Amino acid sequence: MILKVIGNTIFWLILCGMIGWATLAIFFSHLPDSARWVLAVLYALSQLAILFFLRPRSFSFAVFFTLFAIILAGFLAKKPSNHREWQADVAVLPYADIDGDRITVHNIRNCDYRSETDYTPRYYDQTFKLSNLDTIDLYLVNWGIKYVSHTMISFGFQGKKYLCISIETRKEKGEGYSTIKGFFRQYELIYVVADERDLVRLRTNYRKGETVWLYRLNGSKKVFRDIFLDYMGYINRLKNQPEWYNALTGNCTTQIRGHTRPYTGKTRWDWRILLNGWLDEMAYENGLLNQSFPLETLREKSMINERAKTLDQNPDFSRLIRRGLPGMGE
Repeated sequence: MILKVIGNTIFWLILCGMIGWATLAIFFSHLPDSARWVLAVLYALSQLAILFFLRPRSFSFAVFFTLFAIILAGFLAKKPSNHREWQADVAVLPYADIDGDRITVHNIRNCDYRSETDYTPRYYDQTFKLSNLDTIDLYLVNWGIKYVSHTMISFGFQGKKYLCISIETRKEKGEGYSTIKGFFRQYELIYVVADERDLVRLRTNYRKGETVWLYRLNGSKKVFRDIFLDYMGYINRLKNQPEWYNALTGNCTTQIRGHTRPYTGKTRWDWRILLNGWLDEMAYENGLLNQSFPLETLREKSMINERAKTLDQNPDFSRLIRRGLPGMGE
């Protein structure tokens, strides 16, 4: 009897979840605003009425699942695009030419910021030697919500050259970010490949209330180079085959796991990949961060906001923000 009650409860919770998801999928569709509201409410009320009033029960379930399947099919039919009216900071896609040891990265962003929203987009190309790739650094950016942060990866080459990559939503002109919309194919995925004076300085010097930590990751140079090539291959693919951003399965941290998992056993699934405000804790426990200090001390020493503010447009920004950080030396 108890098992039957539990089973029925779970079943009805699943049905309610399906109604909620499909209702939001309609609401966040590309239909006209007035139609979205009306159809979303109509769908939810209709599905509830079908479950509670339509008989026989087998027929009501058949109608219910048919209507849900129609919404699901429409959702899955939505195709991402690289051809929209993009915001200026995500209008240009990066790509790489790979020629053996030489990798030329095109459209490296380096915006000239006057404020967070007032900037001049600038881009440059740069050639790197894969054999000169020595380090990978992790940026953790928090804006006040303990459980959720933004992650960025920076590849370090001999000669103090750094290439930073931030996995983000590619927003259209006038479009803002919504976590809920991020579940419903509202944003394309973009890998912003940029100078650290752009991606890092934006968050330390121009955005309010964001705290940035910078950690050196432990690992072999071969693994780092394999990961870099994996990134470059994916970036090239996005240029020709756009993909949807997903706030749960295709975000800044789950994508990083996808690039590192084939080359290291230290990216096993962990709940902190989703609640990535604790990502540094996970990395520390797995031996990926400097072990010379307790984690809390490492966090204190790895916060770079104040030093970044003093450097601002210094051409030696990348080297100087690392000076004296744990595991980074001079």
